[in-house]
Amino acid sequence: MEKIALSLSDIVKFKSIAILMVVMKLVLAGVLIYRVYVDFSPATFELDPLFYYFVFVGFIAQLIDGALGMAYGATCSSMMLSVGVPPAYATAGVHTAKVFTAGVSGLSHIFLGNIDKQMFFRIVITGVVGSMIGAYAISEILDGDTIKPFVSIYLVFLGITILLKAFKKKPAVPANRNLGILGLYGGFFDAIGGGGWGPLVTSNLLSKGNPAKETIGTVNTAEFFVAFFSTGIFMLFVDTQAWQHIAALIIGGIFAAPLGAYLVKFIPTKTLMITVAVVVILVSVLNVITVFF
Repeated sequence: MEKIALSLSDIVKFKSIAILMVVMKLVLAGVLIYRVYVDFSPATFELDPLFYYFVFVGFIAQLIDGALGMAYGATCSSMMLSVGVPPAYATAGVHTAKVFTAGVSGLSHIFLGNIDKQMFFRIVITGVVGSMIGAYAISEILDGDTIKPFVSIYLVFLGITILLKAFKKKPAVPANRNLGILGLYGGFFDAIGGGGWGPLVTSNLLSKGNPAKETIGTVNTAEFFVAFFSTGIFMLFVDTQAWQHIAALIIGGIFAAPLGAYLVKFIPTKTLMITVAVVVILVSVLNVITVFF
């Protein structure tokens, strides 16, 4: 797998990656529009009371993710669970929205030159495999009510992971071993919990001493492909019940994505990591307390 990734990094150009991303986004948009159109009834349509709340959540989450390379899924999932969205719908909604937001963010990073092509191919292939396995597991194998508190606990640990990484010193020379395995479990837990690709993959790469700008841009771009393929699995097993939530997250995220890619050059990484960690931990702890008490 490592040899395949390195070979692809030599052959494939950034322009080809960008074109593929645009085509994949258009395909998914067409499928989503068709599915919503089939189920849509103007006579019974009502705008979800939480629509604008999710627009705000999508904007803030993508602004953080674009600048930091993590926490979009963790932020959105914890917020969705806190207002009663079932885990399967929450993670499906987050990943569907992430295809569009991460797509815009990834294209912005490609345009700004924030990509390490070798690192990209070493994490994206196994990341896609892991995300598809995780998406199937939470859609068909795991019960939503049973898994909800565990997803919230998982998100608490993600928040703690981000917080610890904020204070950890980076080694002088990057030690990029086992990136395929990192991508595999990052994609799997991201699909299971609705978040985790960034906190697990970005934070690990940063802790290995990789430059922040290239790491964040690379992980954001790879996240598009991870989200796209897990969304394909979700669409087979989860209906379009939460389409308004998805649309709201997409609208908020698309406006924030280019800004996040630009801000990565100016906002201190440590400050953002601490802020995100505190928010994710507090919201997820509240979700756990609500379930058990």
